[in-house]
Amino acid sequence: MARRRNRGRPVNGIFLLNKPLDLTSNQALQRVKNLFDANKAGHTGALDPLATGVLPICLGEATKFSQFLLDSDKHYRSTFTLGMATETGDCDGDSILEADASDLTRDKIEAAIDEFRGDIQQIPSMYSAIKFNGQPLYKLARQGIEVDREARDITVSHYEILDFRPGQRAELDVELHVSKGTYVRSLAEDLGKALGCGAHVSALHRHIAGPFTDAQTMVLSDLETLRETCQPADLDHLLQPMDIAVADRMAVELTDIVAQYFQMGQEVMSTQAFRNGQEGDIVRVFREGGAFLGVGTVTEDGKLAPKRLVVEM
Repeated sequence: MARRRNRGRPVNGIFLLNKPLDLTSNQALQRVKNLFDANKAGHTGALDPLATGVLPICLGEATKFSQFLLDSDKHYRSTFTLGMATETGDCDGDSILEADASDLTRDKIEAAIDEFRGDIQQIPSMYSAIKFNGQPLYKLARQGIEVDREARDITVSHYEILDFRPGQRAELDVELHVSKGTYVRSLAEDLGKALGCGAHVSALHRHIAGPFTDAQTMVLSDLETLRETCQPADLDHLLQPMDIAVADRMAVELTDIVAQYFQMGQEVMSTQAFRNGQEGDIVRVFREGGAFLGVGTVTEDGKLAPKRLVVEM
């Protein structure tokens, strides 16, 4: 059988979208992919429909480096509603517990939050996209099925109260800096349990994802307006270069001849990697004075082994 060819053009780069409310990350991804007429696309860390904010979308060869952005820390601003827990942990779910939160004080909440700072363990929500026997947990949850989930090690580097509005349904605005794999809805649920009144996420905005901030993003409606008066290729200037996904890694340059062997998947000698790298380091690799070739791993003997390679067009 003939291999199915990807539709669209081979455009490579990272588009920084400020995801709008009420769209899934995949819906936003598909819209961006179509606007750029890209043959391949992937996002780097899903946001729920109720969430907004920084959603890096990798196009073409940049999808090979999306994992590095998935692994990066994230920063959020969120509003927790105290006094009601929901089945989903957010405002889209039905209420499963209600309690009067009017006796809560900022000091009491601060003391409870302190237990969730630093290196902690978190049990993911049943309404997460984590898979169990090949099925996303949220699909099982919608069928009324609950399964045991293993606690995960996460790091909450920053957990600050921005504002507190007391009442029977109190509202708490927080700023969060968390490691990969952290679920904000689970932080809200766990805080509600600690306070004995239940809680859920009623608003969520991601303002930093890895090296990217709100200020670098574009809203979807602006991109759609631009596309009405131009061709897909005219949007390419909006893309970030592929190597920005690994911008925190050491850069190594290879001569044309050595670069050819590297691109064929062979380990190569690199003076830079040998002198400045350590075994296991992942480095950015460039053709001398030119193109980004991908990333490599420094070997025990100081060579450079290909890890992710860019296919040059």
